[in-house]
Amino acid sequence: MRHVAEKTGTPIEDLYQDIGWPLNKKYGHASDAFKLSITNPDIWNEVTFKSDVIKDELQSYISKRLTPQPTKVRADVEVTCFGYEGIDAVKTALRTAEAKSTGETQVKVKLVSPPLYVLTCQTLDKTIGIEVLEAAIKEIRGNIDGAGGSCVVKMEPKAVTENDDAELQKLMDQRERENQEVSGDEDDTESDEGVVAAQE
Repeated sequence: MRHVAEKTGTPIEDLYQDIGWPLNKKYGHASDAFKLSITNPDIWNEVTFKSDVIKDELQSYISKRLTPQPTKVRADVEVTCFGYEGIDAVKTALRTAEAKSTGETQVKVKLVSPPLYVLTCQTLDKTIGIEVLEAAIKEIRGNIDGAGGSCVVKMEPKAVTENDDAELQKLMDQRERENQEVSGDEDDTESDEGVVAAQE
């Protein structure tokens, strides 16, 4: 209310008389009504605004401040298949996980380094995100087991923070450096063999 009063030049007491106190009476507290207004804009039909500027400013501020932020949910799995289908079976299994995406929750699979993969999704409801990733893991397991492979859960689905994401990025960078070092070692070996062959 203070923000709207400052932005529109309206006395704060007028805003409380017109908006705050009527909503307090009906909903227990104006902030509860504000949160509810995000999903139910009909709440504003019960309020008399002195101007559209006040209404627009209040609704804009509420949508910025009170709209729930999506939560990131993550799970780590190791997927391997040493059978005939090999990597194709792994790819197919991981695609079945992505197919578990819903309208609100998009499942994404990222390679850290074989055989470690990260499943992530963004959702407003953490519980739903966890359930979606659990279903995705079940789908991977069923698919890869049928091809003679395996799926080992390294980290169960859970809500993650920016710190967890930073640690994951650090791990991915470390694995990438390790892979480059291994590739570099192979190059050295090949060049050594080439030198030996040339000397003979």
